[in-house]
Amino acid sequence: MNLQRPCLIGVVHLGALPGAPAAVPLRELIEGAIADALAYRDAGFTGVIIENFGDAPFFKDGVPSETVAAMARVATEVRKAVGAALPIGFNVLRNDPAAALALCAACEGEFIRVNVHSGVMVTDQGVIEGCAADTVRRRKALGLQDSVQILADVLVKHASPLGHPSLAEIARDTFHRGRADALIVTGSGTGEATPMEQLRVVREAVPEAPLFAGSGVAEATLAEILCIADGVIVGSSLKRQGRLDQPVDPARASRFVEAAHAQSAEREEESKSESIP
Repeated sequence: MNLQRPCLIGVVHLGALPGAPAAVPLRELIEGAIADALAYRDAGFTGVIIENFGDAPFFKDGVPSETVAAMARVATEVRKAVGAALPIGFNVLRNDPAAALALCAACEGEFIRVNVHSGVMVTDQGVIEGCAADTVRRRKALGLQDSVQILADVLVKHASPLGHPSLAEIARDTFHRGRADALIVTGSGTGEATPMEQLRVVREAVPEAPLFAGSGVAEATLAEILCIADGVIVGSSLKRQGRLDQPVDPARASRFVEAAHAQSAEREEESKSESIP
């Protein structure tokens, strides 16, 4: 997947999968996922990421086999619907990058999101330790090193770091020592705005890293965010009436993409003007 700005990744929030407390019929999940993915594709998004959002309460690491199987079924149908050109990625909540890589291998995925790639976070699932060493090696063992990118959170939402590491330190460790391909900064929870100051800190700490805002991004805040970040991972604000339990609104998604490209064009013009003696 091309990580150059503006890189726009739309989230396909799956309802509860088989085995989850609030499980819904798989056919219903597939139809909803296809509709959302098509809305993102038609609006001009760079890619979509499929996550088992409805499975709460989440396992902190290894998810059951039925979860992976169901996500593979959904992803296969989504791939058929959107075609081969739109990159698809996976976030297996809460923190199962091994399953996400397996899904990429089976369903032609191009990237994964890892909530805790390195370091240690205290979450509502308990203490989660990053497993960068295993994830990077597993990606190579599966033959995905050149085709699947790792997008890793720093100070992920719904979590707090164990100890007192600085944000800059976490960002540098995640990118350099953890060998992530891109970094993600989020707000404190789902739909919560990504703090601009945190984006600036990570950008300054690791200027060479592709950088994403991963929560609470809306059309109104997009221009400011893209002045710092290379892209966004967005879902909640693009739903009908802005409600998380609703499908993606194609009109909202289209306006979002138009705003992103307008900001990018404006930024390019400003760079040209500054370069003229």
